[in-house]
Amino acid sequence: MAMNSKLAGKIIEVIEFTDPVCTWCWGSEPILRKLETRYGEQLKIKFVMGGLFRDIREFYDSFNDIGGDPERSNNQIVEHWLEASKTHGMPVRSEGFSLFSNDYPSTYPQNIAYKAAQMESEEKANRFLRRMREATAAEAKQTNRKEVLIGLASEVGLDIPKFIERFSNGLAEAAFEEDLKTTQRYGAKGFPTFLVRYIEKEVLLKGYQSFEAFRSVIKTIAGDNIKEVIPDKSEENVLVFIRKHVRVAPVEIQVSFDYSNKEVRDVIDSLNVRNLIEVIPAGNGSLIKLLNTPLSCDSNSGVCCI
Repeated sequence: MAMNSKLAGKIIEVIEFTDPVCTWCWGSEPILRKLETRYGEQLKIKFVMGGLFRDIREFYDSFNDIGGDPERSNNQIVEHWLEASKTHGMPVRSEGFSLFSNDYPSTYPQNIAYKAAQMESEEKANRFLRRMREATAAEAKQTNRKEVLIGLASEVGLDIPKFIERFSNGLAEAAFEEDLKTTQRYGAKGFPTFLVRYIEKEVLLKGYQSFEAFRSVIKTIAGDNIKEVIPDKSEENVLVFIRKHVRVAPVEIQVSFDYSNKEVRDVIDSLNVRNLIEVIPAGNGSLIKLLNTPLSCDSNSGVCCI
């Protein structure tokens, strides 16, 4: 990704250096959703793949005691993720979690898969990234397996023959290597790291960040050129939010609309009683999607439901 191109118009870029299985990146999704909700077309979110684990067997995190033997690492990782979930509120499934094995010791396949998707469509690639995060954290799927990645790619409407070709022929891997160089150039040694950019002004934020931190940086580098718009707290706006993001966790609704714990429970209960949404159990939490109406079709994925 070119990091020094001038922007056309008054647009804030938030560039996340990330890995599809990073728990604090998963935990940052509510903040990104709030940024999108509050700044709309004034803001664009992009992702640079940083590659969390080339090989878990060659890695060791002494603080969280993660690394080495894949099976032992799985147990330590899911414990860490559950603890992090208490802070960020995104769902984590511990039952059946078995991401790493001697045959699948890396997160690089997920990073390469994102680059393969990005070559078709950045919008679909970002939906695919979100789907990889959900499948890994909330569904305990082994997303470093090629067949799992193909299934997720199909769900978001990617051209599967082209996706497989780019994933397998070295093109996506070469693009991932360029992302790794960009990650190193910016000194993003941990994930998430965020680059907030307005025209030629850049600020690097390392680690999980609050919405208030982003808002302060945006105000500092863009002044009054970028305006925050606070949405009304209405069920209609929540439905629009869910439709846009396909599946959301309750905390993403809560954060984006500044609901209290009670308010978000009430709005979810109301939409559920009216049969407008489906609440899907997901580990220690849930995900929410709109209920399909008869013959509803998704033009992005090409799927129609009855």
